Amino acid sequence: MDKIRVGMIGTGGISHWHGRQLSELREAQITAIADTSAANREKFANAFGLKDAKQYDDYRTMLEEADIDAVVICSPHTLHYQQATDVLESGRHVLIEKPMTCSSEEAKQLLKTAERSGKLLQVSYQRHFQPEFMYIRDTIQSGAIGRLTSVTASLYQDWKQGTAQSWRQNPELSGGGMLMDSGSHIVDMLLWTTGLTPAEVKPQMHQQGTPVEIDSFTSIRFEEGAIAGLNIVGYSPCWHETYVFCGEEGGIFFDNGKITLRRRKQENVVPELPKQTTNQDKSFIDAILGRHEVLVPGTFALKVVRLTEMIYEAAGYKPIESHS
Repeated sequence: MDKIRVGMIGTGGISHWHGRQLSELREAQITAIADTSAANREKFANAFGLKDAKQYDDYRTMLEEADIDAVVICSPHTLHYQQATDVLESGRHVLIEKPMTCSSEEAKQLLKTAERSGKLLQVSYQRHFQPEFMYIRDTIQSGAIGRLTSVTASLYQDWKQGTAQSWRQNPELSGGGMLMDSGSHIVDMLLWTTGLTPAEVKPQMHQQGTPVEIDSFTSIRFEEGAIAGLNIVGYSPCWHETYVFCGEEGGIFFDNGKITLRRRKQENVVPELPKQTTNQDKSFIDAILGRHEVLVPGTFALKVVRLTEMIYEAAGYKPIESHS
């Protein structure tokens, strides 16, 4: 196979990130795009010089007619489950934007479909490929800061202002608010870097006058003994992302990309990080070509879905049922 032929489902904002990364790969070619919006399709096709790519207003027609080997899904959250199911059942590999699904039951069913189909399922959590987060994970796993005792993971974003009038504040399409959306990346990092298992959550939420939750503060107790604070703030003037990982022997402090390793009464260490060598799209294509296993599998993404669900349930929050 000379090139992996890729189809796109959804050609809105995030799809352009995938389009750029795929266009940088000689082993991949976008040959079909599907979106209910003709304007979005044209904008995407023009951005990446896809004059020969076939366009469809219904992704199911694309799956029936297009010569494609894999599909990247960039649609609203509540559509992910059915679309990914259809892609896998059509015999194609799938890279799906976060969150994988909006419920753990859907996630489990999707994993069964993937296993039955024999096709690859990868979830697009890009921080797994960024050197700063790889360093944090490796440092924790190496025991350099000792047994984890606490974690604070916080994201501040002008999400309420930036998503007004969009599908992201329509619970029928979003499946939730800031926690389900941008917050999914922070939940991902909390679980992936630490390997911890959530046992109990105690959340507080505020919708800030919108149809979905905007701000959420959640305390978490893990089976392994550590505790955490997960703070997802969608009513903020800007983006700010911070983590603090405290262990019995030291701590890792992350502030908007800057990392400091600290130990009591010792000089701080600011690590030199290597350059990034891959990303979610390159790793997906490499996995299809058998160069390595899927690096962000659905089995891991299920853990993100499950913790998000635990938080919503503990808060008594049902985005779709309570607002439809």
